[in-house]
Amino acid sequence: MLGIGLKVASVLVFLSMASFIKVSGDIPLGEIVFFRSAFAVPPILIFLAVRRELVAGVKTSRPFAHLRRGLTGVSGMFFGFYGLTQLPLPEATSIGYTTPLLIVILSALVLKETVRLYRWSAVFIGLFGVGIIIVPQLTFLSGGLDAMGGAGFGALASLTGAFFASLASLAIKDLTRTERSATIALYFSLTCGGFSLISIPFGWVVPSPEQALTLILAGTAGGIAQVLLTECFRYADMSVIAPFEYTSLVFSILIGWWIFGDLVTWQTVIGALIVVGSGIFIILRERALGIRMASLRDQAGRIGT
Repeated sequence: MLGIGLKVASVLVFLSMASFIKVSGDIPLGEIVFFRSAFAVPPILIFLAVRRELVAGVKTSRPFAHLRRGLTGVSGMFFGFYGLTQLPLPEATSIGYTTPLLIVILSALVLKETVRLYRWSAVFIGLFGVGIIIVPQLTFLSGGLDAMGGAGFGALASLTGAFFASLASLAIKDLTRTERSATIALYFSLTCGGFSLISIPFGWVVPSPEQALTLILAGTAGGIAQVLLTECFRYADMSVIAPFEYTSLVFSILIGWWIFGDLVTWQTVIGALIVVGSGIFIILRERALGIRMASLRDQAGRIGT
């Protein structure tokens, strides 16, 4: 229950971060990424200090692996934050659910993992659900690119952000073999903050005090959410915790309606339910396969002895 509670808390804090970004107004994307990354560092350092792991948490023998994870992560941030500024919160959140589906595809193509019919079927059904959400925004299908507004480009950006997030997940999976979770989060924030500075020549602005406050809160919330997410896996298995990611759909609808006055369309609801159902099916399928493989290993061990 503690693990589940920490997971739900991380979902809420991540949504708070997204809300602060939307409230901040017309701020260049690179500047948003910088605030999000720079002010995520203090909560992570405090977390390491409380656990007396500050020195060990900063040490790493794989700087280039962290750099690769940072490059994919910062790319996902840029596209994801643009989508967030152009779309209602529930739509941006729903499109983000594409990430687990894309991870399955990339695991098969890049890592050469075995993906059987059940999971492939769930992936394609889930992508169909994403299409239900996105297609109404793509007005260029009937009127050309000139006819497509910010919501259309925002939908495509959110989908691209989900793709980079799935690449980042593969990089994280590789890093977790040798690195602490907090170390991965720390170097991710530092790398993203550094890369975001490249965008300064393309036009940063001096934020108003209110904008600066919301951006600082967004970064701090991001760091706290990463810490909560790291801790939740200490108390429960990933297969138990993962389905609670989808509580963000309910919370995003409530926050979007309460703060931004966003009304959810029937396409978003239907598409999101299809994507969520596909994601949960994949999670349950992975859990069942894990239990089966553990049982086979246990039987093999008994036979060997």
